[in-house]
Amino acid sequence: MTSESFEPVTAPSRRTALAAVGAAGLAVALTACSSSDDSSSDTSGSTSTAGSTTAQGDAGGTELAKTTDIPEGGGKIFASQGVVVTQPTAGTYKAFSSKCTHQGCAVSSISNGVIVCPCHQSEFSVTDGSVKKGPATQALPAEQISVSGDSITLA
Repeated sequence: MTSESFEPVTAPSRRTALAAVGAAGLAVALTACSSSDDSSSDTSGSTSTAGSTTAQGDAGGTELAKTTDIPEGGGKIFASQGVVVTQPTAGTYKAFSSKCTHQGCAVSSISNGVIVCPCHQSEFSVTDGSVKKGPATQALPAEQISVSGDSITLA
């Protein structure tokens, strides 16, 4: 009969256990924030601002929509392109990143003059992308679009 020497098995340290739990929580949060829908989302009742253009000209980019698709005083979210296009006043089109500046979640709706992030309910002005309600502290970044005839193109 042989005798094996038993070495005590050390349990992970408290720090290691907390780090693992934190990493798992972060993975869940990032998965929730990055759940994107590749289809465009229609919204009405608000507008988003930044990177506006009323100039005529084709930048040769990705066509997003027709001008008639964007309601005056409202907007539309193009999830697969990561952009929100708005029409704050007749004939003026603006575009913003659809990524919330708080923790990077995709904004999900536009209503009552604000663009809303579903993760922590930050709200951004449809006129200029500025923060109307936190926790976000920075405006949505402007995106460049061009309008040619009735076509809106992401530059």
